[in-house]
Amino acid sequence: MTVLIAGCGDLGTEAGLRFAAAGFSVLGWRRSPEKLPQEITGQAVDLAAGNLPRIPADTDVVVIAVAAGSRTEEAYRAAYVTGTSNVLDALERDGVQPHRILFVSSTAVYGDADGGEVDEETPASPVSATGAVIREAEQLLHARRPDAVVLRLSGIYGPGRTRLIDSVTSGTAVVPAGSQLTNRIHRDDAAAAIVHLTTRVSHPAPLYVGVDMEPGELAEVLGFLAAELGRELPPAGDTSSTRGGNRRLNNRRLLGTGFEFAYPTYREGYRAVLAGAGVRHP
Repeated sequence: MTVLIAGCGDLGTEAGLRFAAAGFSVLGWRRSPEKLPQEITGQAVDLAAGNLPRIPADTDVVVIAVAAGSRTEEAYRAAYVTGTSNVLDALERDGVQPHRILFVSSTAVYGDADGGEVDEETPASPVSATGAVIREAEQLLHARRPDAVVLRLSGIYGPGRTRLIDSVTSGTAVVPAGSQLTNRIHRDDAAAAIVHLTTRVSHPAPLYVGVDMEPGELAEVLGFLAAELGRELPPAGDTSSTRGGNRRLNNRRLLGTGFEFAYPTYREGYRAVLAGAGVRHP
């Protein structure tokens, strides 16, 4: 059986390696396939351009994990809406009916909840143009494939995704003066969730929120990283950042499928990232 990963970037590659380890043939579509490991067969594809390559007839799983080239509405539309539509068109063109299609989405489709809890039943209410485009792509997918699975991820971090660590190291971190909840998931757990939902859940729901076990105050996360790095944090101050919204995301539905986290909280996850980078606790 073949797994097609349309948009085989960092997250898609990690998922692809896990599919390959489980015995699947993995085909990765991306603009620069030479960057893919040997376990994944790469093809040079621009999903937004159309004219996609033929899809193997034995394709059983399709993962759509696109990424916009920039943070503009136009770039997001090209990647998420046009790219998704073109993948679905290619499946129809080639008469391929995969058992499972999973679309990697974002919790950016939710609005700010003023610190309240958000789950799959919470109505999507994106406050940004890019979030609205991602929501449009979700709706397009479910209109054409009602059985598709949407996985909304939040705050992916891990190897190469060290924005928060870098802000502490460089001294540019800003500790919010007030409450600012943050939700995240380690890249490896996000990839594992993709494999789990597409191969190990017989009747998945149409939507899952993908976050770890512990939403936390951004100030606490920054304080933890500072302690691990042996750095001083600046005093609390005003920040205009609303990255991720002020909400407490709930992963109950994902847990209900039997999924288990390798990094249940940011503590285990960031310690693994720091250890991988050769950073030792002071």
